[in-house]
Amino acid sequence: MVRITKIYTRTGDDGTTAIADGSRVSKLDARIVAGGSVDETNSAVGVSVTHLPEGDLKQTLLMIQQQLFDLGADLSQPVTPDDAKLRVTPVCVTWLERQIDAINEPLADLTSFVLPGGAPAAAGLHLARSICRRAERDVLQLAEESAINACTITYLNRLSDLLFVAARQCNGNGAGDVLWEPGRAMPGE
Repeated sequence: MVRITKIYTRTGDDGTTAIADGSRVSKLDARIVAGGSVDETNSAVGVSVTHLPEGDLKQTLLMIQQQLFDLGADLSQPVTPDDAKLRVTPVCVTWLERQIDAINEPLADLTSFVLPGGAPAAAGLHLARSICRRAERDVLQLAEESAINACTITYLNRLSDLLFVAARQCNGNGAGDVLWEPGRAMPGE
């Protein structure tokens, strides 16, 4: 269990922060950037959850928030391929895929790309999805520089898919999606 007794430490005032192995790195380090994007994804999911009634989708997203903290912990230090401390595993990815399939099954077929919008929960999930895509890119950048848990990349890729179908579910299973209209004229034209 983590115990936090003091919020500020002043140790980061020089532009560095500690990672899980105790070493200090720049707050601009790829590991910190990736972790920050994962945290931002988690925050956006949390905002979206506040717009949802109790039910399966809300419970799924609350579980994802827990998993995103695990993913952040996996990113918090270099790993070896056989690191037993890894928290995000292929089982987590398989669980996401099952959730995606269940959410996607009743959705209306797509006839165009979907614009971010619709119901408040849907708009929030679209925002979370786009942040998740950035987190995935940031983790890929980290992977070019340091050993990481490879499942984190797969997990974030699947998570963005889940957030997309979850947004569509919040838009009346796709009925309330805001669709892109290619070449639509500007008002007054």
